[in-house]
Amino acid sequence: MSGNNGLAAVILAAGQGTRMKSDMAKVLHQLCGRPMIRYVVDAAGSIDPERIILVVGYQAEAVMKEMDGEDVEFALQEERLGTGHAVLQAGSLLEGFSGTVMVLTGDTPLLRSVTLAALLETHRDSCASATVLSAVLEDATGYGRIIKDKQGQFLKIVEHKDASDDEKKVNEINSGIFCFESRDLFSALAGVGKENAQGEYYLTDVMSILREEGRKTVVHLCLDRQEVMGINDVDQLKEAERLMN
Repeated sequence: MSGNNGLAAVILAAGQGTRMKSDMAKVLHQLCGRPMIRYVVDAAGSIDPERIILVVGYQAEAVMKEMDGEDVEFALQEERLGTGHAVLQAGSLLEGFSGTVMVLTGDTPLLRSVTLAALLETHRDSCASATVLSAVLEDATGYGRIIKDKQGQFLKIVEHKDASDDEKKVNEINSGIFCFESRDLFSALAGVGKENAQGEYYLTDVMSILREEGRKTVVHLCLDRQEVMGINDVDQLKEAERLMN
């Protein structure tokens, strides 16, 4: 894959999706006749990255078989230890790569290419080390919150399980979609710990680490909150199908 100079896309597709009440890998659940991972791969491909890397884990062979014939690479996350750990598995494939890494989640099939292009433009125009795609929800329960200072500048992302009562009142959420400068990303990942409610390595901590190092961290707001809707259960899958039709 040739393409957008200095851009690689990493798609997180390792999860089981236990709330789907199915043995099938989460990203293989069908949406309007296609596995939802295909919508995300198509969206990523539309901005013409040099490379697309899928991080697979649960039912890795089935996910890889579904993508047979596509111009994608695979990284294996044998243990599901969080989003930060997942991205780290792509590190060896990106060794020597010095461009922008866009991280996407395989369970956001409503995401549009125009939104990814706008995120990338904001990231590059801002000369940022890290940019997160956010959205404002009426009910932000379950989502990580974007915490800002009084001037509206990014401070940190707090997962719902780790949030204080005041932080839970914030309705701007983390979509799970980011742009990072590759060297900054993997340097910061080395400093991520798992001292949190889920005992996982959070990718969101990279934003805080980079900010504390004096790097530029930016928030890009997605105005259509439906685009960043993650599919975690059958009801959400049905809602996504309704929105797509």
